[in-house]
Amino acid sequence: MLSKIKKNNFILISTFFFLYFFFNLLDGDRGLFSYFEKKQILQDLKIQKIELTDKINNLEIKNSLLTYNLDLDYIETLIRQKFLFGKNGETLYIIKKNEN
Repeated sequence: MLSKIKKNNFILISTFFFLYFFFNLLDGDRGLFSYFEKKQILQDLKIQKIELTDKINNLEIKNSLLTYNLDLDYIETLIRQKFLFGKNGETLYIIKKNEN
């Protein structure tokens, strides 16, 4: 038996290395499965970054409407939303004064 092992020494060592590298290729921190998991995490983070950037831009626009140059239409919209002033489907009439 020992003589057969000595004769097939190269085959045993190469089989061991092949199995070792094959399992490390698929599994582990730098393996194939880990690569696909990290790729999915990266894709999710890119989507989250786009969503947060859109939210920030939206908040900057709303903030600019409430600074020194007040947008009265935006303030009226806020009052209607926050204080439930008005109803759905209502018709708004604006009466202007004639200065004649």
